[in-house]
Amino acid sequence: MNGLKLHGISRSFGDHKVLQDVDFGVRRGEIVGFIGGNGAGKTTTMRLILGMLNPTGGHITWDGEPISTDNRRSIGYMPEERGLYPQMSVKDQIVHFALLEGKTLGQAKEKADELIATLGLSGREKTLIQDLSLGNQQRVQLAVSLVGNPELLVLDEPFSGLDPLAVDTMAGLIQQQAAQGVGILFSSHQLELVERLCDRVCVLDRGRVMADGAVSELQDTDQTRWELKFDRPAGEFVAELSLVASFHIEFKMSNQSSVFITVDGRDATVPQDVLEIAERFGRLRSIEPVQRSLGALLSQDFISSGRGITPDREAELESAGQTR
Repeated sequence: MNGLKLHGISRSFGDHKVLQDVDFGVRRGEIVGFIGGNGAGKTTTMRLILGMLNPTGGHITWDGEPISTDNRRSIGYMPEERGLYPQMSVKDQIVHFALLEGKTLGQAKEKADELIATLGLSGREKTLIQDLSLGNQQRVQLAVSLVGNPELLVLDEPFSGLDPLAVDTMAGLIQQQAAQGVGILFSSHQLELVERLCDRVCVLDRGRVMADGAVSELQDTDQTRWELKFDRPAGEFVAELSLVASFHIEFKMSNQSSVFITVDGRDATVPQDVLEIAERFGRLRSIEPVQRSLGALLSQDFISSGRGITPDREAELESAGQTR
């Protein structure tokens, strides 16, 4: 495979199995969303990719060969926690990390100027990190991950805490990198962004890959979903419908004029009893087919919550020396 590939990766912390037989990859120029509940094993997987941990079983390859230290130098990493020096200026920050990549001072300054222009930070070269908005801090964090001209970017919650404008900016920057042939792996709890940006999605649950494929493939199920919109609250309609329903009904109190029904069968039609009850209820505005969102799909089919090893517990195990 061209790019990164995990083959049957397992990892334990003492007696705790965090990852079990994990298989997935990231090709060059591909954006892959990495999603799962707390304790699913996402952070551990990223640390294995970066070489911060070693797998208990399985192996990782780069372009079909065992991944090496040199290969890992071509990986840019953006942690969820800020990895920046708050009292250092924007340009000095980027220059510092470029020097750590082995560049000369002249090369580091040239790279910093290039990234500052590319990431929309011009005019803020001398601004201290602590004085930047959260969105601009994220831009600097991304710049730091790009100083080594990476072939793969591993981004841990890159949209966390950003306002909508900053989210759009960050999304555009990620798409630009992918268009230049950089593979992107990013974790996020913002599933609408995953749907919008990603070529593929890898779903991790309790240390196992539960799904891996294009969002459209994951959404292609043997059920049909419809939304009925009324011009008034539809609580009475739902109450009557629930007495005869042989299908799933979803009614959200936050939007009481819309009712969702899920019917078994791909390309199924709206059941006749639904239409009859809607006609009696009156003031039906529309009936439209709806593709299930990624969030709805995962909450119903894949993600379990509150189980597995939590990030805090993982840190405890590492500090206790059980990660070797």
